Amino acid sequence: MTQTVQKPFKRILLTGAAGGLGKVLRDRVKPWAEVVRLSDVAGMGEARAGEEIVKCDLADKAAVLALMEGVDVVLHFGGISTEAPFEAIMQANILGVANLYEAVNKAGVKRVVFASSNHAIGYYRTTDTVDASMPTRPDSMYGISKCFGESMSRYYYDRFGIETVCIRIGSSFPEPINKRMMTTYFSYDDLVEMLRCSLFAPRVGHTIIMGQSDNASTWWDNRYASHLGYKAKDSSAKFAHLFPDSAGYPERDDVTTIYQGGKFLLDGPQYR
Repeated sequence: MTQTVQKPFKRILLTGAAGGLGKVLRDRVKPWAEVVRLSDVAGMGEARAGEEIVKCDLADKAAVLALMEGVDVVLHFGGISTEAPFEAIMQANILGVANLYEAVNKAGVKRVVFASSNHAIGYYRTTDTVDASMPTRPDSMYGISKCFGESMSRYYYDRFGIETVCIRIGSSFPEPINKRMMTTYFSYDDLVEMLRCSLFAPRVGHTIIMGQSDNASTWWDNRYASHLGYKAKDSSAKFAHLFPDSAGYPERDDVTTIYQGGKFLLDGPQYR
């Protein structure tokens, strides 16, 4: 007789399931829940075993409230993931996260993992070492929206006790595509491990952690997130051959290398 192994959660909600990282996480989070509820405004294909597909606009308050029904924990990767006009950012990333936390509170969900971004601190210099106790310095409208999300999650923890881990994701791609990403590289495997630690640590309170692999160079210090128990297994070092001239980084008088945010510093509102 085959014994059924009970999974830690009954239902995990993954927002932004049609996005780049959402597609990566879709199968990888399944071992943690009986059902993974996938949500996005874009198409997600057909539901596979152990999945529920719910199309939802995060700016639609009633839809987000319905989306949260029966959910144990939330992996919030929804919203716009690049720089965009403020009007679009406001709907998806600001109103969307406000709706999400109100729904989380009403549904009795006790923990959220919020996909924040290194662009919440992009105006620190590449010679700085940043930890979670330091003020945010967003480099874009997108970065501003992530600062808002971090503040919203802090409020809901202080007011209602809803725990959140805010992951300031670096550059989570199969491999670095420029010299900057040699520092910000965050492998898919390390992202999944950070999510696992964020979900299964006994207590997380309100934690901000920098999403990075064990790279040879770093701008970030995770001392205030040590209680999560995260240990990176990957490193950008294996890609060093792709950028043999990286010794001169950052380049003089180039804001995209002087500041940690890189190209995002040039993507927002332009000087007149």
